[in-house]
Amino acid sequence: MDANESVRKLVQPIRRSQSKTGGKKIYQMIKGSLKELPVAMGRDKFFVALRANDMLVKRKRRFVKTTDSYHRFHKYKNRLKDAVISKPHQAYVSDITYLRAGSKFIYLFLQMDAYSRVITGWDLSPSLGIEGAMRAMKMTIKQSPDTRGAIHHSDRGIQYCCGAYVKLAQKARMKISMTEQNHCYENAMAERLNGILKQEFLLDETFADFKMAYKSVKEAVSIYNEQRLHWSLDLRTPMQVHKAA
Repeated sequence: MDANESVRKLVQPIRRSQSKTGGKKIYQMIKGSLKELPVAMGRDKFFVALRANDMLVKRKRRFVKTTDSYHRFHKYKNRLKDAVISKPHQAYVSDITYLRAGSKFIYLFLQMDAYSRVITGWDLSPSLGIEGAMRAMKMTIKQSPDTRGAIHHSDRGIQYCCGAYVKLAQKARMKISMTEQNHCYENAMAERLNGILKQEFLLDETFADFKMAYKSVKEAVSIYNEQRLHWSLDLRTPMQVHKAA
């Protein structure tokens, strides 16, 4: 078996669950196995083998606005930008992105722990109404041992500023934080999560219906939390960091 074929057999199982994970990260994941090959396989040769097997990832970038910040509700200051986050459950970031099901848009509400990068709450909804945001928030609250004093960070969208949502956060005794300007940059962590789920876990595809989209989101969240390595987490998974801290 030549080197290219050996690499293909090692990479294929990872591609089945993480089809868009970058080559550098996969190299770190299988570096031990590559050392056992009869031919020396450094990172450069590994990328040559990926290219020969047509296994390099082709990135796609696009942006659709899901935030309506022109409303009458109170907007809060950005508490997250100056906060020191040293462990899980201290801060959560929230965002909304769109998916496609048939000819319709559906909306994915996400919440993530700012320290461990674990997705703590999510909901898939046929509309941009506040119900999806509320369900994702309740999931985050349920998984936290104590939400008192935790920062809840989001953009200034009406879903996060409306009275019912603010009351839910206040009842959990969370500190409300919102972007103040250039919201894509002030909520970069959540925006990055959206990109990962779409680009690496194929959530930017058009699903046959809502049921198929929901199943795909559920699988993506599980794999992201339990299997995906993060450079920012020293090549550990979010759940490993979440449980170890």
